[in-house]
Amino acid sequence: MQKLDKVTVGQLLEQVARMYPDNEALVYNDRDLRYSYREFNRLCRVVARGLMAMGIKKGDHIAVWATNVPEWVLLQFAVGKMGAVLVTVNTNYKTFELKYLLEQSDSTSLFMAAGTKTSSYIDMIYELCPELKESKPGQLNSDNLPLLKNVVLLGAENYPGMFNWSDLLAMAEQVSEEELDARMASLDPDDVINMQYTSGTTGFPKGVMLSHTNVVGNARSIAQCLKFTYRDRLCIPVPFFHCFGCVLGTLTCVVSGATMVPVERFNPQVVLEVIEKERCTAVHGVPTMFIMELEELDKSNYDLSSLRTGIMAGAPCPIEVMNAVIKRMNMKEIVITYGQTEASPGITMTRTDDPVEIRVNTVGRALPNVEMKVIDPATGREVPPGVQGEVCARGYNVMKGYYKDPAATAQAIDKDGWLHTGDLGVADSSGYLKITGRLKDMIIRGGENIYPREIEEFLYTHPKVKEVQVIGVPSVKYGEEVLAFIRLKEGVTCSKEEIQEYCVDKIARYKIPRYVLFVENYPTTASGKVQKFKLREQAMEMLGLKNSADFDGAGV
Repeated sequence: MQKLDKVTVGQLLEQVARMYPDNEALVYNDRDLRYSYREFNRLCRVVARGLMAMGIKKGDHIAVWATNVPEWVLLQFAVGKMGAVLVTVNTNYKTFELKYLLEQSDSTSLFMAAGTKTSSYIDMIYELCPELKESKPGQLNSDNLPLLKNVVLLGAENYPGMFNWSDLLAMAEQVSEEELDARMASLDPDDVINMQYTSGTTGFPKGVMLSHTNVVGNARSIAQCLKFTYRDRLCIPVPFFHCFGCVLGTLTCVVSGATMVPVERFNPQVVLEVIEKERCTAVHGVPTMFIMELEELDKSNYDLSSLRTGIMAGAPCPIEVMNAVIKRMNMKEIVITYGQTEASPGITMTRTDDPVEIRVNTVGRALPNVEMKVIDPATGREVPPGVQGEVCARGYNVMKGYYKDPAATAQAIDKDGWLHTGDLGVADSSGYLKITGRLKDMIIRGGENIYPREIEEFLYTHPKVKEVQVIGVPSVKYGEEVLAFIRLKEGVTCSKEEIQEYCVDKIARYKIPRYVLFVENYPTTASGKVQKFKLREQAMEMLGLKNSADFDGAGV
């Protein structure tokens, strides 16, 4: 193990800005926005001073709810300088989910975009906090969210009760550079700096607390495996609210002095155009994104000769997709990363110089400074190479814990510091890992983690639903789709469309069940516990499906 050079996110950016002041740090091709590291660091300092002027203290929780806009990146590194905790909000969230996250996280401020093409964030926050319309900016008193005081729009428009981005920048004048330096000096690399929401199979999402050491260390390990330098230019179409975007993406660039080239919302045509125009050397994505980019290449020609590497992660990768990306996108050094938010997120990774067969058949070996082992879930003992067991990880990358949930933390991290992932895998004698399944019931659809109980709890609010069980079923395009087995109350009838319509604008679109099956009862154990693996077998049989290729075209 190498000795870790611990720094805060803010200190890291200061160092890199001194080393590569004129190198491009952040580029938005569609906005004609180009910041050098010198300019980017200066702007992050302005935003940090603005946050301090707003009354945000070290350790305060501030939530950010926006697509991959420039302000998101500035906030990420500004918070790293002034010591608040950035709570990331999924851009697909609706009111039900947003209220839970803001409440559970104890967020005092919300930084938000106006919305997306399909959702008005403005309408949702006014629905949650009707008092906002009558409040002075910074003085919200909400019955639903009593701790929330500041709502800041990441834009120039003015809305009742909200600050806008210009207000924040103007407030910076109230705080001196020396005050910011003093705040930065007071931070410890082991302080929590980021909170991301995830969950196993029980209950609602949990707030994963990540420190400067967690995320900077993981970014450095990832950069080392990618062989990243200041000459690299990374196209980032994966969302910032995931670790994939804000650790494997933005932070991995900054530790290398490389250039961040974000795409605001994933669109395969836009991604390929940006790679071509900006001569990107790397691009990240989940398999679904790469599949769509390959489909776009069937329609038009793009010059991707600058590409060298990138990470495919978030879901199992079909071998034929990996091979097509290597050949058709010129990504001869593309790698696979495996991990989870609780590990900041990377645990294992293939290397750019690994043979292709290893890069398509495994998720690599442990990252630098990270330990990985496979154990027998029943005994806790490490199993020999070639034997399936639960994947565990230990090192700088393991989270500080789940926010306000010591019991769940103790369940996830054992007394010796090992993180129990809940994933099943097999390691070979060289330490290369294959993921073979999950102890958990979590569904992964197109790289998005979906937690069955959360959807079940929501569907229980439907007046016709007596009981519901949610499972994942195979999908060629997305890896998995959501299926709901529903028992109706006596004397009522209901359709799949009625259930789906009930979900619209209440839960994120990707969580809405693609398939709905109405049943009289569920298969259970002797003790009455529902056997979800049997439900999955039933689903395949009821739909007349034998393999994942049949699944995508099936109507229910």
